[in-house]
Amino acid sequence: MKNKATNNGHEITPPVRSVRFIYEPLHPIKTKIMRTAINKIITLSFSILIIVTLIGCNSKNKDATKDTQKVTPQDALSAVIDSINSEINNGDYGLIDRFMVIQNDELLADYKYEQDYEIIVQKYDTTNHQYNFNNTDWHPYYKKSELHTLQSVTKSITSILLGIALDLNEGYNVSNQAMPLLTGYDTDFQDKRKQNISIEDLLTMRSGIQWNEETDHNDHTNDCFRLESSDNWIKYVLSKPMDTIPGTKFVYNGGGTVLLGRIVRTITGKRIDKWAEEKLFEPLGITEYYWKETPDGEIDTEGGLYLMAEDLAKIGTLFLNKGKWNGKQIVSESWVTTSTSPLLKNVKPQWRDVTGYGYQWWIPEYTDNGKTNIYSANGYGGQYLMVAPAHQLIIVFNGWNINSEPEMSTYRVLRDRIIPALKNK
Repeated sequence: MKNKATNNGHEITPPVRSVRFIYEPLHPIKTKIMRTAINKIITLSFSILIIVTLIGCNSKNKDATKDTQKVTPQDALSAVIDSINSEINNGDYGLIDRFMVIQNDELLADYKYEQDYEIIVQKYDTTNHQYNFNNTDWHPYYKKSELHTLQSVTKSITSILLGIALDLNEGYNVSNQAMPLLTGYDTDFQDKRKQNISIEDLLTMRSGIQWNEETDHNDHTNDCFRLESSDNWIKYVLSKPMDTIPGTKFVYNGGGTVLLGRIVRTITGKRIDKWAEEKLFEPLGITEYYWKETPDGEIDTEGGLYLMAEDLAKIGTLFLNKGKWNGKQIVSESWVTTSTSPLLKNVKPQWRDVTGYGYQWWIPEYTDNGKTNIYSANGYGGQYLMVAPAHQLIIVFNGWNINSEPEMSTYRVLRDRIIPALKNK
């Protein structure tokens, strides 16, 4: 049903957002420790960190070091998580809604923070529209449920769904030209460069289509704003002129991901939300979700998906397991590997961190023993699914920092805080 979150065809009754002390397991993740926080009230289920240090307590006892308990990497990780949680409660990271840490299939921490968004957005235009980011029916939660907007994390999931489609349909691959797959649209362009755009060019944001998403989202010159205001999204993207030869220049372009969603429909014969339900969500046990629908009857694949944080974490687990879930190959290992490899280097030179790009996944330049240590799905407002394969780590952040810049960045937490804690011996 249009504009309804559904579960097997039935409308979801939005659950009450409250502290929960029992969660359904993130199977196959084994629930070990769960944390919940509301404002400054924190309920911890961690054992108290005890560091027994006898050295210095009794300088006369030369054998004291024999009984000294060493600080393990796990102890250090616990301390860092506690510190990050305190900083979140202090407001250092702005408006954070959820913070999860999973390692080795165990849920180490799950903090939930209540924000009074009705009060927070009062001074802004709150017109009821699905792309008004200050309207609390739509953002950051869907209709007061626990489904949180993922924004551009949606792009990474769209990539997975395309990968599954290519895995299961012989004759299609990333080298295919994109335009012949956009059936039902006029793709007979005067600029023949557009005819040469490949699926891989769209995946790696190198379509060559003229596009500007670098300004504020509410800037009326921003192509994403114009896209979301248009009656036919695909026609809007296809109407844009070419700027460069396809495959030669990275330009962040949500419109290209919209085209990928339509290509999935051409390849599979199913709209991408139905394809997702059948081939990704159902196998992973994801039963509650919502996709925004565009005026032309397509699905918003560039930023329109809502999931609960524990279900987003399942995507991280799927990728840590090289595309397998409960022993079944959901998406090919080769797709996972390529998607999360830095196919393009330093795509955002203006950013503080050197960052690569794969198939709709970001890869910060951070290596350990020659191995890429982090890849992430990033979304507007503070949505992050971060994965560190070498440490079997998954971090999930949901937030909604859209009207102000926080003092500290959750994007740097995994790289600068959590991994170093694990490496401290």
